[in-house]
Amino acid sequence: MHSPHDGRRHGRCPRDGYRGVTRGLALDLGSSRTRAWTPGLGIVTDAESTGDPDGGSGHDRPVRRGRIVDPESCGRMLSRIADTALGADRSETLIVLSHPVLAGPEHRAEVRELLAALGPTSVIVLDSARAAAAHAGPQDGGPMLVVDIGAELTEVTLLVDGMVRDARQAETGLSDLGPTEPPTAVVRTALDMIMEMWRQDRHGAVLGALRKGPLLAGGGALRPDITNRIAVRLGVPVRLADDPATAVVRGAGLILGSALRKAGAAPALPGPVR
Repeated sequence: MHSPHDGRRHGRCPRDGYRGVTRGLALDLGSSRTRAWTPGLGIVTDAESTGDPDGGSGHDRPVRRGRIVDPESCGRMLSRIADTALGADRSETLIVLSHPVLAGPEHRAEVRELLAALGPTSVIVLDSARAAAAHAGPQDGGPMLVVDIGAELTEVTLLVDGMVRDARQAETGLSDLGPTEPPTAVVRTALDMIMEMWRQDRHGAVLGALRKGPLLAGGGALRPDITNRIAVRLGVPVRLADDPATAVVRGAGLILGSALRKAGAAPALPGPVR
């Protein structure tokens, strides 16, 4: 478990805005699965994270516990996705990629280097909690608690006015559970992080977020045995992201779409982000 970090914005916009950008790709680089989204098509990739184009045996996984452990393999995987989604020519493109909230500076620098190698015009790197919140829809500007339970990480993030006010991370996820094992460890981990955050909150933001109901995302939010236990233990209703497993990439897609519209490149989508 890592220490919290105060309101930081990890996404960085280019100085000249998005001039010359006409196309884009949103990415959620996960420990278990990597997902990609493009305007007009929605999710175009939802596959196991591996550098092997044939899927491999699972040993060639470039991301573990939210960290890039094999940059070369990760680069091959991202290149394949970009080739499929954008074609060989990546000029006039914007790539938006989400990462764990508490990803360290080394991870973020590595991500930017890998994305730069793909040849896009611009890059936005942002945390997964803000992407999930974007997918949840317009907020009232008040505090919001995002609980993201993935394959190898569980993160709890407090957002206030769209900024990360506090965050906790544990290297515990669904992949640590046996096939018939109850999710006791995952639920306890999430609850412990929420309660620790609550105890250290001097401004009442966590309590305000809990009263509205925490937003649950990630594969864990698909399991009623997890969501029901969290709701019962907290004594508040929980909100489930629409299709929780893909909420982050679709939220990144919304941010991408907004940037492309500012550049005058993307028409309004005919319906909700897929």
